[in-house]
Amino acid sequence: MKQYISPDNSKTFSEKAPQVQELINTTLYILDTFGIPLDATPRRLERMVIAFLASGDIKKIADFKKAKDLNSGYALKTRDIIIYVNNHFGENISSGSYDDIRRKDLKLLTVAEVVLQSSPNSATNDSTRGYSINPTYAELIRNYGSKDWEKMVSEKLKNIEPLRKKLKREREIAKVNVTLPSGGELTFSAGEHNDLQKAIIEDFLPRYGHGAEVLYVGDTSDKYLYLEKDKLEELNFFEISHEELPDVIAYSKKKNWLYLIEAVHSSGPISELRLIQLQKLTKDCKADIVYVTAFLNRPKFRQFMTDIAWETEVWIADNPDHLVHFNGDKFLGPYKPE
Repeated sequence: MKQYISPDNSKTFSEKAPQVQELINTTLYILDTFGIPLDATPRRLERMVIAFLASGDIKKIADFKKAKDLNSGYALKTRDIIIYVNNHFGENISSGSYDDIRRKDLKLLTVAEVVLQSSPNSATNDSTRGYSINPTYAELIRNYGSKDWEKMVSEKLKNIEPLRKKLKREREIAKVNVTLPSGGELTFSAGEHNDLQKAIIEDFLPRYGHGAEVLYVGDTSDKYLYLEKDKLEELNFFEISHEELPDVIAYSKKKNWLYLIEAVHSSGPISELRLIQLQKLTKDCKADIVYVTAFLNRPKFRQFMTDIAWETEVWIADNPDHLVHFNGDKFLGPYKPE
């Protein structure tokens, strides 16, 4: 039996009787088999399990065979669950933290419908609402220990998508796929900042990059989501681990231009101070530097407009065919439509 929690990684667990420790780990194995995600702290897992056991009136492993469920008329209110776990599992949970039972301890189990509410249509904070094990899962718990039990679980739950799989799929859906100019793909975590980085790679660089190759992209959840370290070192770029890295770096071999691009959602345009910092850091770079601040839309640009440094460029994603040049008289002259 896998030890999901050990006395070494949980003080409260270490203080429990050996038979209670075994009960908790066995229950975690059962919930794991049901497809409940267990990527939480040992204490959070411990709290989930004992609340679950209370909702089925299970005090010891032998009680699995007589686990109660909603059809048996058994259901405990959150305050009663606290009393139950304090009495039977050596806890000392305050009666005033009853809302944590609903919001934290039983959250995954109720979403997965392994635990059901006695009055699901009542108000969220209804103090009379009880919690009990879903009869479908209670039947499997009562058969725990029988031959081919895991096979029995698979057959019984074959038409129910496990919560672990649902959450994994939702996390994958909440990603932003980005195609690099070279044809490869990146997957960002979701968020407006990363949506803007996607636009920079897919819309800005094909228009203004002169065949630029992306050499670095950071993500809000992974600072080094994409990194061509050797190619940056060939250009004598500054130390890659430096905290001053911009959001996107791309290189046009055709022009020998290195694009340093900041994707601004809530902070971080290329201001005069930021420009000075970047210029110092790139003083030995073999390529000519193009500084670009990117925004999702004009309202966001207006919010930071007075902070933009001279001798830099601005690109706005919802008007991708235009640039704003903060470059003095470099582009001064009449515009001639094609």
